[in-house]
Amino acid sequence: MMELVLQQRQTLNLVMTAELRQAIKLLQYSTYELYQFIQEQQLENPLIELEEKVQDYPYRQSSSRINYSEDVPPNPIDFVASNDQNMFDNLLEQVQWLSISEQQKELLQYLVLNLDENAYLPLSISDIAQHLAISEEKVEEGIRLLQQLEPVGVGARSLSECLLLQVNYYYPEETLAAQIIENHLEELAHKKWKDLTKFYRVTLADIQHVYEIIRSLDPKPSAALSTDSAEYVHPDIIVKEENNKFIVQLNDGYIPNIRFNSHYLSLTNVNKNMSSYINDHFKNFQWLMNSIEQRRTTILKITQVVINHQQDFFKKGFAGLKPLTLSEVAEEIDMHESTVSRATMNKVIQTPKGTFDMRRLFASRLDMSDGSAMSQTRVKLLLQDVINKEDKARPLSDQKIADLLKKDKGVTISRRTVAKYRDELNIPSSRQRREIVV
Repeated sequence: MMELVLQQRQTLNLVMTAELRQAIKLLQYSTYELYQFIQEQQLENPLIELEEKVQDYPYRQSSSRINYSEDVPPNPIDFVASNDQNMFDNLLEQVQWLSISEQQKELLQYLVLNLDENAYLPLSISDIAQHLAISEEKVEEGIRLLQQLEPVGVGARSLSECLLLQVNYYYPEETLAAQIIENHLEELAHKKWKDLTKFYRVTLADIQHVYEIIRSLDPKPSAALSTDSAEYVHPDIIVKEENNKFIVQLNDGYIPNIRFNSHYLSLTNVNKNMSSYINDHFKNFQWLMNSIEQRRTTILKITQVVINHQQDFFKKGFAGLKPLTLSEVAEEIDMHESTVSRATMNKVIQTPKGTFDMRRLFASRLDMSDGSAMSQTRVKLLLQDVINKEDKARPLSDQKIADLLKKDKGVTISRRTVAKYRDELNIPSSRQRREIVV
């Protein structure tokens, strides 16, 4: 017989509020993202006032004119307008100078605007002809015109065609190179040179000569057309060495001062709705101030622990990087590992040895034969050094590299791990590294 029973049960649930979720998100913001977020908060909350900080610049610019001192004459270069062109602008300008019909120019403009980032043409002749409602013969003629633009190799449909265009232009007498590119480029890349000598009935010296020619070619013609200006990294954290000590500071000098707009306090007694509105926004103001300070404190704590553990890195670079994990840092500062993970996310750190993503200062450990540990980054540097010093005529296999690391450096590592690290360092296999001495 079924019986209904009323029971009382006590449970504990963890509920993530909107404020907590936003605070977590705030922690993983970069400094510039934090700056943007504060600007957005000002627009949404009338109680927030921002006071922009005045930066000290070596010169000041007033309106559109540059003020120069009487002792320093103006530099005419300062008045030259920037006229950077991207790849498409460069090629389209070349099209305008060609002595061809307007229809051909329109076709060429279409082809140029459909090139990929490497200046290759990813469309087939039939697709172009169908889309433009013209004959395939006219498309082929347009592609020939496109491939006459500079740099040589633009408009190729494949790597082999790109290299073939360059060989025919720069080395028209090298017929063997053209044949190998057209028919056996993959075999040459994998250094199956003996097979190629038998097939073409030539010597190893001839194949090596072809190999050197092809290495001089540019597989990505778009690089020659790139006029992108330099991109500057704005570090979130700066570590300086002063009096043989490393000092850490946040690079947040441009973050505005946040002030409370007391004008609205007089409106709290106007009516119930206005009072509720002011109180809600005051809580948001307090939350913002507390979250920013908590973010700042957390980042400084984590960075100080990293500095304490990675003294050798700040003196020697990545060769001195020691094993250090997020969980170890979290345990030392009594925080959750996920908090450390979020606080180091999207952060750039400037050190005496360069500017890096902060996550690069954390490294997993590999056990040594003497019981000590070494970071994966350090092992990769040792692997790179072994390969740099190997006999290029007889490059070391992954297993031999593992054996050498264990024998000479005391690093116990498997063949698979060597292969994995080699791939991460973009180092080819022993067969592809082999150089034949003629």
